[in-house]
This record gives sequence, C-alpha cells and structure tokens, in this order.
Amino acid sequence: MFKIIILNGPNLNLIGEREKNQNGNFTLKDMANSCNNYAIKNNIALSLFQSNIEGELVNKIQNSRTNQDGLIINAGGYTH
Repeated sequence: MFKIIILNGPNLNLIGEREKNQNGNFTLKDMANSCNNYAIKNNIALSLFQSNIEGELVNKIQNSRTNQDGLIINAGGYTH
C-alpha cells in the first residue's frame, strides 16, 4: 500500500470560515474527508497534518522521509 502524507500550512484551518465569498464553505475537514475517500478507493494509506507553525511542518517533512512514499504540501500562508 502506497503511503502519502498531506501537509496543510498556515491559515488553512480557517478555510470555509473566512472570506466565504472567495473560498466558499469548503472547510479543511471537508478536504480531509474528500482526500480520505479518494485514498480508500485507491488503496492509499493517507495521513493528514495541518499546522500554523513552520517548525512543526519542517519536523513532519523530515520525519516522513523514512515512513512515507510521497508528500503533498498545500503551503497555505507560505505561498505569499
């Protein structure tokens, strides 16, 4: 089974709660449910993690080197 971790960066915990006119009502929990459903259908072991703290994200990336096959990062507030 392929193992993937999805990291969500700063402010993504507020998606769906703020700026609804731009982002709609789709929340981080909705995104997690959608990703988990996809993972189940495709035999993927999925881990999800969100943090507003850069060091926690860096630690998660480094710790994932030996126990994950892939990593996806939605950098959130780090993109601007």
